[in-house]
Amino acid sequence: MRLTIPNMITIMRFVLVPGVVLAMLQARWDWAFAGFLIAGISDGVDGFIARHFNQFSQLGAYLDPMADKLLLVSVFVVLGFIGELPLWLVVTMVSRDALIVCAVVLSTVMAHPVEMKPLFVSKANTAIQIGLAAVVLGELALAIDLDPLRPVLILLSGVLTVASAAAYLVAWLRHMSGYGEGSKPDT
Repeated sequence: MRLTIPNMITIMRFVLVPGVVLAMLQARWDWAFAGFLIAGISDGVDGFIARHFNQFSQLGAYLDPMADKLLLVSVFVVLGFIGELPLWLVVTMVSRDALIVCAVVLSTVMAHPVEMKPLFVSKANTAIQIGLAAVVLGELALAIDLDPLRPVLILLSGVLTVASAAAYLVAWLRHMSGYGEGSKPDT
């Protein structure tokens, strides 16, 4: 296992998370927004470097989505805690992610590991969640009101989170019941 430049950039994103959270808790919205933007830009940069300079690694394949999810969940939890996002949305998001992790762990413990491939609905969900977090942090940092964008993104995020959870649950149940891709149940 090798430590590549993209892996180092990803590790920097892990280090940014406590700084962004602390800035949010101290109402330093300019710093929180800047940290969130830096994390987003660095995510694109590490992906570009990995693709164009053949610096893919198995470690990076695991670290990259973990760094993204840690930042996004942390930002959502703090925004929910301070009342900038509805708690139902935060609970839905965190519950979906916890259920996915539990499903992967359970299938591994049961010696029937499942390969979690990102679904289109999940990618759309993540994009909307990132957009929502950026809008809220941007509104707070720049003292602007982007209404009605925030309520629309909240609704879209809620719908896509539930749809994504349902899609992963169906795929996991098929896998665990022995009816994975390419096989049909006996009747």
